[in-house]
Amino acid sequence: MTAMAPTRTEPDLSFLLDHTSHVLRTRMSAELGEIGLTPRMHCVLVHALEQERTQAQLAEIGDMDKTTMVVTVDALEAAGLAERRPSSADRRARIIAVTEEGAKVAAKSQKIVDGVHENALASLPDDEREVLVRALNRLATGHLETPVESARPARRARQKG
Repeated sequence: MTAMAPTRTEPDLSFLLDHTSHVLRTRMSAELGEIGLTPRMHCVLVHALEQERTQAQLAEIGDMDKTTMVVTVDALEAAGLAERRPSSADRRARIIAVTEEGAKVAAKSQKIVDGVHENALASLPDDEREVLVRALNRLATGHLETPVESARPARRARQKG
């Protein structure tokens, strides 16, 4: 005898959010790859340009572990887009400083990121775009703002930036 699957009573929100997020990330990666960046590299450049930030601060913003952050900054340094420098506020700390070339690349990569987002939203009818963004913002800053601690934590995409 074959067991019957339970009847779904709600839309599979987890699948919808995960699938669309995954596809958006793959598109972002492909387009940023055309200028030699990864989404993590873009995230570090943009947030390091906003204000003086340490590697640890940037890792937290980009939701990267220490190893991933070191590899990302190493790649940015090798490309001449960023460098580690002493902090002006705390001589014991080191910040990630964006080079002049890095600032130019960050401007280009931000246009790419904005274009990917714009294209995704453009696939919706006008009246649904604002509603979607408003609803997602409400979830991200409300009911789904804080992850729940669990004995078996869920894997999470490592990208915020």
